[in-house]
Amino acid sequence: MGDGTARRFPQIRWAFSHGSELVPVRTLDRGQGPIAPLEAALRSDLDQVQFLPLGGTSPMTWEESLEANYTDGIVVLHRGKRVYEAYSGALGELGGLGARGQHLCASVTKSFVGTLGACLVHEGRLDPEAPVATLVPELATSGFADARVEEVMHMTTAIRHDETYADPQADIWKHLCAGGLYPRPRDYSGPECFADYLRAVPKMGEHGKTFAYRTPNTDVLGWIIRRICDRPLGQVLAERLWEPMGAERDALMQVDQAGFDFAGGGLLAVLRDLARFGELMRNDGRVGTRQVVPQQVVWSIRRGGDRACFAPAGYHLLPGWSYANMWWFAHDAHEAFTARGVHGQAIYIDPRAEMVIARFASHPMAANVHLDPTSLPAYRALAQHLLRES
Repeated sequence: MGDGTARRFPQIRWAFSHGSELVPVRTLDRGQGPIAPLEAALRSDLDQVQFLPLGGTSPMTWEESLEANYTDGIVVLHRGKRVYEAYSGALGELGGLGARGQHLCASVTKSFVGTLGACLVHEGRLDPEAPVATLVPELATSGFADARVEEVMHMTTAIRHDETYADPQADIWKHLCAGGLYPRPRDYSGPECFADYLRAVPKMGEHGKTFAYRTPNTDVLGWIIRRICDRPLGQVLAERLWEPMGAERDALMQVDQAGFDFAGGGLLAVLRDLARFGELMRNDGRVGTRQVVPQQVVWSIRRGGDRACFAPAGYHLLPGWSYANMWWFAHDAHEAFTARGVHGQAIYIDPRAEMVIARFASHPMAANVHLDPTSLPAYRALAQHLLRES
């Protein structure tokens, strides 16, 4: 970790499954309640489902796509049952992931935080029109000061922050250095924690005009949630989502030196629990007979965001998509929506096919543009196959 190699391939294949050994973490207690069942109904016909990769000329199978995307683990639910499950640890890889392993969720974390924010808005505890500085006065001199809460939640703030992981000089690395999640140079003199970094983020343009994917937005939302609920974000997440959804294992959240949770990407969890959260969202916020997230909140989230606002961001593999409440929306015939993280972390929900896919991966390239050509059509092919065979 001290030389930054934990963030490079192939070391990430080990590091993503051993995150608690590399940086400080907070435990998200699953509580004493029962584990929500995910009955096994494993199928042998899914590996050979075929699809044509985006821009490709030769078909690929579902099984081949898993290797192509450096999949560490994947679970497919159909109508709440596990119809497919595989882990890299089963292949004998050194340090490979198993069913009980806690893997880095990266920016899938954002969708948990966005859902918490939407719940607080629904309860009247968080005003979406409120300027950020009225809730977190510490940000009064930052680029977030006059942004409205809903602009933070939909990532339409106008801040200067470069999220290009492939550029070693990009702001995302300065962000991670501030939180102690990436090694600092010997002559480092920058921010000492996430809060210090957020206070220094400058404004660039007019808020509310266009979507731009920038992780500091989620850290600001996490700070707001912490302020409203008067306890750490990880504790709120555990109490509001992790415990009531019937998680099978405690989760972990990466924290900085000041105990500030990394809302933008610090969750570590077992894969089946990501699938449980996806199933909860597919079922309008319910787990069995228990309403964990208000139905109106899930409906609001599933409407998606402003596609015209999203279009200028230039995601050429996501035409017609949108982003809101820290979720991505396809606006397709299946009403699919997804949580996405660098290097291939994902929760993909297809309501029409009654399908949820949870995936951990360690692709050499961070950006999802390198995985989408062999992921998005694979998901759709699997959904169509399950619809036909139901």
